[in-house]
This record gives sequence, C-alpha cells and structure tokens, in this order.
Amino acid sequence: MSLPPLSPEQRIKPSHFELRISLIFATLFVSQGTHLPYFPLWLQAKGFHAEQIAVILATPMFLRVVTTPMLTALADRAKDRANVYITLVAASMGVSAGYFLPATYATVLAVSLLLTIVWTPHSPMADSLALSGVRRFGSNYTAMRKWGSIAYLCANIAGGFILAATGPQAVPVIIFVALGAALAAGLWAPRMGRPRKASPLSATEIQHKAPSLFNGYFLYFTLGVGVITASHAFLYGFVSIYWKAIGIGDSVVGLLWAWGVVSEVCMFLFFNRIFSSVSVVKVMVIAGIGSIVRWIAFPLVWPLGFGVGGFFLVQSLHSVSVAMVLIGLQKMIGETVSEERTGAAQGIAYFFNGFFMAAVTLASGPLYDRLGVDGFWAMIPIAIVGIGLIGLAARSAPKLPVGG
Repeated sequence: MSLPPLSPEQRIKPSHFELRISLIFATLFVSQGTHLPYFPLWLQAKGFHAEQIAVILATPMFLRVVTTPMLTALADRAKDRANVYITLVAASMGVSAGYFLPATYATVLAVSLLLTIVWTPHSPMADSLALSGVRRFGSNYTAMRKWGSIAYLCANIAGGFILAATGPQAVPVIIFVALGAALAAGLWAPRMGRPRKASPLSATEIQHKAPSLFNGYFLYFTLGVGVITASHAFLYGFVSIYWKAIGIGDSVVGLLWAWGVVSEVCMFLFFNRIFSSVSVVKVMVIAGIGSIVRWIAFPLVWPLGFGVGGFFLVQSLHSVSVAMVLIGLQKMIGETVSEERTGAAQGIAYFFNGFFMAAVTLASGPLYDRLGVDGFWAMIPIAIVGIGLIGLAARSAPKLPVGG
C-alpha cells in the first residue's frame, strides 16, 4: 500500500532531529518511572486502603483504552503532531498539580481520571514523531528510544533515594517537575507535519483495518498476551507497599524496580542470540511460565529467609515475564500481519492489554487487603489462562500471513 507523497517541507530534515527526539523520550519517561513504583506509596501515605488504591489505579486504565486512540487519531489529523503533544504535556502538568490539593478520595480519583486522558498519549505520539524520522531520513529509532529506558531506570533509582530522604509526599512534586521538563523538551520538538500513516493506536486505523484481523490465531494470541500481561497487575499495584511493610527502605525499593528494567533491557539485547530459532508461540509460553514462577516465588522469598537478594533474583524474571511478552507480540505481528494492517493490530493489542490490566488491578486491592503478599498466588491461574489462550492460537496458526 503506497503512502501519500511528502510535501517539500517534509523532505527537509529538522536540525538536530535525533537529539530533539531523544530529549523528548528521556523527559517523558521520568514521570512514568516515578509514577509506577511510587504513586501507590503516596496513596497509602495519604491514608487510602488497598481497595481504594486499586480503584484509583484501575479506573484510569479502563478510561485510557477508549480515550488514547481518540487522541492519537486527532493528532494524525492535526497540522502537526508536535503541537498536539505540547498541548497534552502542558495539560498533564496542569492536571497533575491537582495532587497538591487536599487528598480526599474523590479528588485524587478525579485528578487521576483527568490525568490519564492527557498523559497516556505522550508515548505513542513520541513514537510517531520518531518513526516519521526513521521513514523519511533514515534515523535510528533504538538510538533515540534508548534514552527513554535510561531515564526510566534513573527515575526508579533517584526516586527511591529522594523518597528515603523526604518521604512519599515528594511523589507529586517529582511528577509535576518531570512533566515541566517534558514540556520544555516538547517545545523544542521537530515539526514533521501530518503523518503519512495513521498512528498505531489511531481509532481510524483500527476501524478500517481491524475486520481483517478477526481470525482465531490473531485474537487468541493477543488475548493471551493481554491476560499474561494482566497477571502483573498485583505486582505493579502493591509490591512497593509490600516491600515497605516488611521494612525495605525506599532507596532499595527503587533499586529493585530498576533491576527489573535492567533485566528487561538485557533480554532486548540478547533475545535474537538466544531465541532466534524459537517459534513465537514457544516464546510466549516461556514468558507465561516465567510469570508463574515469579508469582510462586514472591510470597516465599521473605519467609524462607532469602532476604533482599531473593527479591533481586525474582525481579530478574522481568526479562522473561515482561520483555519476552513484548518481543513475542511484535514478532507475531511482524510474521503474520501485512504491513498496511500493523497499526490496527497494535491498537487491538493495546486495547486487550489495557482492559485486562485494569480488571486485574481492580481485583488486586481486595486481594491485598485479605491475603497480603499471598495475593501473588492468585495471579498464577491468570497466567495459566493466558498460556491456554496461546495454545489455542497455536492450533489456529495460519500457513500464510494474515491479509497477505
């Protein structure tokens, strides 16, 4: 499928393009690297119990699977996506200031809902700008995107040390300041004009191309990916709270989160050397088994006396339970989905991941209230269901590329 021609202005590479995109990735991931591990600690410090924390974390997830494709579609139709990105970052910064208000349940939930609308599209829009440079000027995507991973890792570590010195009340401040830095970087974003291809999360792209993807293999596989991913909801929502409850300091909590990211990056670096000849179904089954091992081990580490070192060992499984899922999904799409349908495929996978993650996050609050760390064991059957769906996908695997 041919793309619309570039305008004369779009043929000119913006000055310092790679540096400007790298700065966008670096700044947008600082706030994300603070929010995931430490926002639950801030909620707990404000007096919310586990079920309320689960609602505050999960409800925005349900909302963003609807609003994010709508906003990426809006960006695709705008004169320049950079302008939409800047507007959303500025709105995110303004909305995040709502966490400085008295932290009632209704206020925090309302701010979180508003924030997810304007915050979640940042990453796909930055990807869209970067990929336009890859297509038009031959820029290296990984060389730019790696600064996002580095910034996320640094935010995990630095956030832990900041919280150790100041307490969880610093979390909204860090997020607000980080979004301010993202806004400054966004103002320097290269202007690329309209994209020639819809964003991977574009509602328009999904509407036009999704019907051809409604086959057993693709649906079972993406459902399986979504369910295996959702088995991590208990980890993301409550592991920081659990670590603090057993006396692990904020700085070590940050290092534990960072170690998971390091393990993930290592898998990205060495995947092709280790698993290049392994089928995508087997890759996903290995990822599901890695998840199960992880959920079995977490509740046993502290009672069996393995200490913090045991948690670092279990966090190493992030390379299997998360990185291999991400790689496996992209490998499946690359092998079986024709190029003009990849955007819709990404959007459908995003929807399944977001919906199931939200549902399990919502259930994780009552689980933590009643079972504490043993709630990890409730994630085991979820991962098993995910592996079962991957097995059903294997039975439906096409002999030719979908839509090809």
